[in-house]
Amino acid sequence: MIRVLLAEDQALVRGALSALLSLEGDLAVVGAAADGEAAWEAALTLRPDVLVTDIEMPRLSGLDLAGRVQRDAPGTRVVIVTTFARGGYLRRALDLGARGYLLKDAPASELAEAIRRVHAGGRAIDPHLAAEAWGECDPLTERERQVLRAAETGASTAAMAAALGLSEGTVRNYLSGAIGKLCADNRVEAARTAREKGWL
Repeated sequence: MIRVLLAEDQALVRGALSALLSLEGDLAVVGAAADGEAAWEAALTLRPDVLVTDIEMPRLSGLDLAGRVQRDAPGTRVVIVTTFARGGYLRRALDLGARGYLLKDAPASELAEAIRRVHAGGRAIDPHLAAEAWGECDPLTERERQVLRAAETGASTAAMAAALGLSEGTVRNYLSGAIGKLCADNRVEAARTAREKGWL
């Protein structure tokens, strides 16, 4: 039996996933958690073969959860099941050790097969999303990334310049370049877009 732990904050979805996976003869749902921290504690206690998690959850995101599992519980493999059909999320999930990434509108049979494949040491990734994730190149320079990360905190241009050891004019130039490359209206939108695409 493949032992599965579910992490999903929506009770209805969590219950439906548990019921559907329990119909599979070779899968056993050994636990379910409503937030990321509870899922992490359950993963340490139950040591499931596969953790199926959403991305956006209270207390600890599915991406952060995947990173913890990769670091501290490498015997558990992670499958992300989410509504976020964004290449950046996929790339971040894979960088953090997730072995699977499926969308919630996929058939239940596809999720069961993904769990089996991941448990066997393979990967299970939505093919259309994979094409998107590797079809779009990161246009930002390392300095533009640094400036956008600083902009995410809401810091002023002067504060960013001081923190990065740059002049205010140089910071403004990097911000302008990043905003233009990302077709954004301002620094906040540029940082948000870059974060969503997994470039920060």
